Amino acid sequence: MKCPYCGEIDTRVLDSRAAQDSSAIRRRRQCAVCANRFTTMEKIEEEPLVVIKRDGRRELFDPGKIIKGLILAGQKRNIPLSLWEEVVENLEQELRSSYIKEVSADQIGATLLKRLRSIDEVAYVRFASVFHQFPDVEAFKDELEDMLFEKEQLKKQGRL
Repeated sequence: MKCPYCGEIDTRVLDSRAAQDSSAIRRRRQCAVCANRFTTMEKIEEEPLVVIKRDGRRELFDPGKIIKGLILAGQKRNIPLSLWEEVVENLEQELRSSYIKEVSADQIGATLLKRLRSIDEVAYVRFASVFHQFPDVEAFKDELEDMLFEKEQLKKQGRL
């Protein structure tokens, strides 16, 4: 590892510790020439996860964009940021564990909608209105009626 102070390549590791939920290793090093100490992080290089947008464009998976959308959907709903972060982290883990390299934005949105429904109905409706791009009020009304019907069925079955 190259010393950031003098550029010497000969450095030695003084200490190693797990960092970031054991997904990285933090190493404390010392330069053999100038004796300065510095810290490095060793992390697994992950394959990029690519999102295919509706218009066919491809972009890297960005958890921050999803969290922003969820925060907007849950605005003024008293939903903690930690819950949104957990939802997005679970989504990313699920996608990566399926070994797919490309996923459509529609698949991501549908998965998020399923999870939102059990978290907060208002956030679900807000997110659905953007995700489904309802052409008119009638289409939006139909979605709400479907949601109310399913809720009523769950009540009858004693699962709500």
